[in-house]
Amino acid sequence: MANSDSAPSVPAPAPLSSKKENIIPINSKIAELSESRAELLNRIQGLKQDLQSWRSKLDTQVKVYRNDLAELKKSLNVEVEQLRSEFQELRTTLQQQQEDVAANLKNLGLQDVSGEVKEAEASKVEGTDEKVEDLPEENSGKETEQ
Repeated sequence: MANSDSAPSVPAPAPLSSKKENIIPINSKIAELSESRAELLNRIQGLKQDLQSWRSKLDTQVKVYRNDLAELKKSLNVEVEQLRSEFQELRTTLQQQQEDVAANLKNLGLQDVSGEVKEAEASKVEGTDEKVEDLPEENSGKETEQ
């Protein structure tokens, strides 16, 4: 049994020579693959560096834009506050003017009423004066008749 076990484990001379022939293309393939692997690693390293550079530039731009936006926000808030105060002043001024106009209208309304009363009294007085004047003329005419 030992003989039968050892016989198959001994390689034949023909397969050894074909293995050497197969080893040479495999070595060249391994060399190609190693070279290809090195190229891929270099490309990956380059892409990583490009990505890091891109991220750095992007981070810088984001910071600049955030600063710009913060400044714009501050200036807009200042402008909004100014507009609010100006509108408040306008509101106050308009309310004051409205109160003044209302007061003037009241005064004018009272003056118109008192003016109408005075005019009515004046016209009554004038009417009385006219009647009085008319009477003396009649009287003066009567006196002349006598």
